[in-house]
Amino acid sequence: MKPLDRLLRPKTIAVLGAGWALNVIEQCRKMGFAGQVWPVHPSKAEIGGLRAYACLADLPEPPDAVFIGVNRFATVEVVAELAAMGAGGAICFASGWTEAGAPELQAQLIAAAGDMPILGPNCYGVINYLDGALLWPDQHGGVRVERGVALVSQSSNIVINLGMQKRALPVAYVACLGNAAVVGLADLAGALLEDPRVTALGLYIEGIDDAAAFAALAARARAMGKGIVAIKSGKTELSRLAAASHTASLAGGGAASSAFLRQIGVAEVNTPSELIETLKILHCHGALGQAICSLSCSGGEAGLVADLAAGFDLAFPAVPEAVRRRLGAILGPIVTIANPLDYHTFIWGDGPRTTDVFSTMLSGYDAGIYIIDPPRGDRCDPSGYQPALDAIVAAQAATGRPALPVASMPENFDEARAVALMAQGVCTLMGLETALAAIKAAQRWDIVEGWQPVAVLAEGESRLLSEAEGKAVLARAGVAVPAAISAPSLRELTARQGELHAPFALKGLGFAHKTEAGAVRLGLTTLDGQAEMAGASGYLLEEMVTGAVAEILLGLRRDPVYGVALTIGMGGVTAEVLADTVTLIWPVNEAQILQALRGLRLWPLLDGYRGRPRADVAAVAAIALRLGQMMAADPLLEEIEINPILARSDGAVAVDALVRTR
Repeated sequence: MKPLDRLLRPKTIAVLGAGWALNVIEQCRKMGFAGQVWPVHPSKAEIGGLRAYACLADLPEPPDAVFIGVNRFATVEVVAELAAMGAGGAICFASGWTEAGAPELQAQLIAAAGDMPILGPNCYGVINYLDGALLWPDQHGGVRVERGVALVSQSSNIVINLGMQKRALPVAYVACLGNAAVVGLADLAGALLEDPRVTALGLYIEGIDDAAAFAALAARARAMGKGIVAIKSGKTELSRLAAASHTASLAGGGAASSAFLRQIGVAEVNTPSELIETLKILHCHGALGQAICSLSCSGGEAGLVADLAAGFDLAFPAVPEAVRRRLGAILGPIVTIANPLDYHTFIWGDGPRTTDVFSTMLSGYDAGIYIIDPPRGDRCDPSGYQPALDAIVAAQAATGRPALPVASMPENFDEARAVALMAQGVCTLMGLETALAAIKAAQRWDIVEGWQPVAVLAEGESRLLSEAEGKAVLARAGVAVPAAISAPSLRELTARQGELHAPFALKGLGFAHKTEAGAVRLGLTTLDGQAEMAGASGYLLEEMVTGAVAEILLGLRRDPVYGVALTIGMGGVTAEVLADTVTLIWPVNEAQILQALRGLRLWPLLDGYRGRPRADVAAVAAIALRLGQMMAADPLLEEIEINPILARSDGAVAVDALVRTR
């Protein structure tokens, strides 16, 4: 496929389809497109005041970009003709392809395109606000800009809505992918990021078609100093094995996609508002540091910030001593110097003192938020708030650190005022909760440079090993398992029980979830008199493991998008009730696994809570590393789950195993 430069930054645009062509012409005209726009129609002499050409062959030269607004069958023919004549690329607007049960027609379109890039089909188009070039058949909410962010979406309606924002975000490009038959997500996003006028990238993602290419895109963006923020939709349980595996159900709900995005350095948010606000931060400042301060003239606002920030795991470190002394001298003894800071109203309207307070506080932190809700201009006089706004601008200029005005409610900060501040490099955030989510998303975190996921394997049939077979797989990887014997019948096992030391665990084989099937009996001193287990295909007798501090679930499974997913957390029969697990995408290292464990809600139970012994989490991490390496190297392994690993104060033992192989 050829580069996307001509399609995204065209000097000549051709438009096909009478009604849609007129819309595209009007949008280009409104944006001041300086290039040529050529309508193509077999019977109309002009469209939108421009000469219409009867066919593509009549055009003065091969167009850089084409908006194809004709039906799907004609679209295939047009694409073939454009590719043959050397056009730069096309938007295929029509629907009715793979998404409508016609994959063979989409395959014909791909073949017709050849090396020519196309967006779609089933695609709304692309807007270039930098050059005023619009291959877009509808209204939009943007204006010409000299630099700004790029918005890319797999949903046309979502990006249309984003484009109507009134939050002062400068948008350089809006682009839709549609079915992404030829140009994929990483291709399009990468081409936009390469434009030096693009400052950051916002994505609405329904599915990632190539995880390795997307990881490479994120690395390239990081090298250019351009942040990426995404909404990932479709967070539903993906695995068809959920009924057989705790791991599959606990790793559902988007856990794998969220882990992947985090490991490649892409900020994930949940709502369109959070996406816009995070992009504003990235556009103005790039990634933020961890130490944040908050300033407001009200104790209520300071308390609200502190309460809401807890839900986003934001840190508001104590005020440094030098900063504390200086603030005390300015504000006097009545004001308690703290972070969040309630600076009262003693300095309200006093520009120099307000600037001194705002700059002094900000000097001790990586970034600061300034709660400010100017009065509505239609009924009130907001001029009294101008000194505080000027002080925020001055504080950022004096310290070189982000000073972020935050309106507690988005409607309390009008677009014109936010645009004026943006022109001064100050990013106003709309809505306190949304602002806190955006600040958290924009904070930088450590990632492993050069990380790439394990290659995805084609789906194949698999079988569930017996627990005895699964334990043998674990033992080959160097994982400690209980001493055990197995037999096809309980009578044979009873005859051999002397080979082990009581107390025993007796398990029936042939069940995915033995506890639910009543196929586990613990604490036995002898097998004499034990009844058969209905439905068991055989039996396993193990020496019970003593000295356990905690039960840990550890699972690895093939992921159809991200290669291999590792899930680790609190285990046992209540694993799914607790739902206290974290998912990582392989490969990972020991430090990442230990960090993930420390992020569990019940981490204190592993770390010596109230004098309890500490669990040997390093031994658990070592098991995860061994099994991850084995799965990455062996394409026949489909899934490994241990629930539980019994973590002792010294060492860890896998007492249950679910292993699925191809």
